Amino acid sequence: MNYDVVITCAVTGSGDTVGKHPDIPVTPKQIADSAIEAAKAGAAIVHLHVRDPETGKPSRDPDLFRQTVELVREADTDVVINLTAGMGGDLTLGPPEDPMNYDKDATDMAPWHERVSYVDQLRPEICTLDCGSMNFGHGDYVMTNTPTMLAKMAEAMTSYGVKPEIEVFDAGHVALARHLIDQGLIKSPPLFQLCLGIPFGAQASPNMMKAMRDELPADANWSGFGISRMQMPMVAQAVLLGGNVRVGLEDNIYLDKGVFATNAQLVERARTIIEAMGARVLTPEQARAKFQLTKQV
Repeated sequence: MNYDVVITCAVTGSGDTVGKHPDIPVTPKQIADSAIEAAKAGAAIVHLHVRDPETGKPSRDPDLFRQTVELVREADTDVVINLTAGMGGDLTLGPPEDPMNYDKDATDMAPWHERVSYVDQLRPEICTLDCGSMNFGHGDYVMTNTPTMLAKMAEAMTSYGVKPEIEVFDAGHVALARHLIDQGLIKSPPLFQLCLGIPFGAQASPNMMKAMRDELPADANWSGFGISRMQMPMVAQAVLLGGNVRVGLEDNIYLDKGVFATNAQLVERARTIIEAMGARVLTPEQARAKFQLTKQV
């Protein structure tokens, strides 16, 4: 069991939750405000995506990231910043009869250097590296991250002094991550995020979380989460298995059945579970020490 737990809050994500929840953070100010509220509730790390302020759709606009990060950094509340670098690997194929007639509106495939450009500019402590490709949900969308693309991104992140948070959605992703580590592209100790419950990746179950945990390098730090109603059960499971936790509106929009949540409420619920188990929640400074993070700004 882990008795010193880091809570990450995934504030807004890139899913279609804007149409499902009345108060999903969309603008840079809304995202920053929600991140700070989560930090005050006990989140040591905030994982940040940005959205188009007019449409609410996911974006990888460097200026939106800059605005959001500056607002978080200007606040009085300390928190570790974790920026997504997962955007730009989205491929939506055409129908089975004509797969190469891909959906241009739903496809966003970018050069590796564009996917990490704002990471270089803003130098957060952490950025994500989605370590593999997979069928992501129903339909024809494929999350696309090839080994050569990931190698370039990992090398760049390391050169920036930013810790990659290796997001793994299935067991094969762990094997690919270990390959990058063995190549020296990711420094030890690595930081993993076990992402469970995405159709059709690894299920959000105790057995699957343990199986993936068991394949991690011996010196790895790790967190884990489940989506939707499995968010809080996976909080308890991660702590029992020696890991840290992630909650937030990116992964689950409800506090209870039919009750919309805020990010702060989800962090508070996770904190209650962790402390009821006899563990303590770490501060941002303690999280930096535990994960060997460098605050550059």
